[in-house]
Amino acid sequence: MRVSSAFLKTTCFTILVPGTVAVGIPQLLTRWRPYPRLPISERTGRVLGTFSIVAGGVVYVHTAFRFGSKGGTPSPTDEPDDLVTGGLYAHSRNPMYVGVVLVIVGQALRRRSTSILWWAAGAWIGFHNRVIGYEEPHLAEKHGDAYEQYRERVPRWISRP
Repeated sequence: MRVSSAFLKTTCFTILVPGTVAVGIPQLLTRWRPYPRLPISERTGRVLGTFSIVAGGVVYVHTAFRFGSKGGTPSPTDEPDDLVTGGLYAHSRNPMYVGVVLVIVGQALRRRSTSILWWAAGAWIGFHNRVIGYEEPHLAEKHGDAYEQYRERVPRWISRP
């Protein structure tokens, strides 16, 4: 029962938080600041943007599933008790944020929007600051040596080749 409850809460959280950051705000920016456009063709933007949105969505769903299968959610108020280190978390300590930024970048490309691209950069900076200022110290305190060993093994953002 705990796992199904976690998936329901994850769905609600996803609609409210990443949904707002990755979909709602870019939609508003499209209406508010449609110009200037990125200097790419409409077709190129559509193809690259779709790829980025799909990749980001798959990454986010995978990571949210990892949290849910551990009985928690992506919400900082309802995190899993165990440290999540499997799947994409074996290659990046923060793949969920990477997925959200990929969705935002994908929308910027599809709409050829500089405003949405700036939003993606701002979101990335905000995520980075949150990870460094809150999440890493919190996880180090909660999980101790297990987190420190994980931190030494796995990069913060993008996996090494």
